[in-house]
Amino acid sequence: MRQTWRWFGPADIIEMSALPQVGVEGVVSALHHIAPGQVWSGEEIKLRQQQIAHPTSGATGINWEVVESLPVSETIKIKGPDYRAHINAYRQSMRNLAACGLEVICYNFMPVLDWTRTDLSAKMPHGGTAMYFDVVDFAAFDLFILQRPAAMAEFGADTIEAARTRFDVMNDAQKKTLQNNIVAGLPGANDNWSLEDVRGHLASYDAISAQQLRANLVDFLSEVTPLAEELGLRLCCHPDDPPFPLLGLPRIMSNEADYTAICDAVDSQASGITFCTGSLGVDPAFDPVGFVERLGDRIHFAHLRNTSRRAPFDNDKSSFFEDLHLNGDTDMVATIQALTAEENKRKTQGRGDWQIPMRPDHGQDLLFDLQQGGQPGYPLLGRMRGLAELRGVMAACGS
Repeated sequence: MRQTWRWFGPADIIEMSALPQVGVEGVVSALHHIAPGQVWSGEEIKLRQQQIAHPTSGATGINWEVVESLPVSETIKIKGPDYRAHINAYRQSMRNLAACGLEVICYNFMPVLDWTRTDLSAKMPHGGTAMYFDVVDFAAFDLFILQRPAAMAEFGADTIEAARTRFDVMNDAQKKTLQNNIVAGLPGANDNWSLEDVRGHLASYDAISAQQLRANLVDFLSEVTPLAEELGLRLCCHPDDPPFPLLGLPRIMSNEADYTAICDAVDSQASGITFCTGSLGVDPAFDPVGFVERLGDRIHFAHLRNTSRRAPFDNDKSSFFEDLHLNGDTDMVATIQALTAEENKRKTQGRGDWQIPMRPDHGQDLLFDLQQGGQPGYPLLGRMRGLAELRGVMAACGS
């Protein structure tokens, strides 16, 4: 697999000039300052390529190789009034990316938030910190801070009682921190959402069922996949994070069955999968090796990270934290073996895209990471440790 690293651009506290020391082969990045639904111009794309390959300190020998993400706007997801304009903008951005030599575009179809955690820096036994999702904390937010009317019907009685007890002992600062953590899922985009902002975004999905959202995804892919084929692009959808419904919103990309349905509905190598073992691994039924064996030919990008499920649970919802890359509920060695076998199969088939780009997704804050205050889940040392461990497994597997 090709070893890549997510870099958030000039605002990233990890300078691009440091990445050659990390040993990465390529960069995963995006133009986060451009709002969803707007065109990524060729000039902006080339500027980011320049910032990656030739920062002010000199050439890095590293290029921008994977786009994560070219965001799908909420207008596209719900097929809102400006749907056609947003589709046209997305298609033009694809053209501009292809003209600049980019080939792999990651995106997601999660409503409103890209990911959800209740604690961005939960203390770990070794002294570092990790991102955490606690079912009771989330229920306390949903039931008693957001006060979403339908929430009472979506949690079990024990969870509601535990959430009420926890909320009753929270001070105002703790309530605000919990709120901010839950709406932090889009890098820099919604850090300051008020409760009314959250309610407004949720209301836009009142009439959107899971079946309708899935139909909207198929419609979106029907619009962009033929162009991706023409341009030589590979689109890859990221799974829901976490892979279960939250805030009354539909979830449609949470497990292997969801991916099978979409791959069957849009049967093209240009429309594929971002294989995120951390997101998918929160589901206790996740079978990473079987997933790769059955759908591996459509995997265009891999996020190798690990999560560990913990009590409390609530029906299909589980608490979990971002574990070390070789710990957690996903057998990472078996997963890498399966991905390596998929790469070898592609080689024998003569596929030009035989090598799957991967990145060490998320990481625990370790040592001086704890004082850096960087992007949640994206510390330097935590990801370096993860990449080093994954690199060792990959070398042993011949990848």
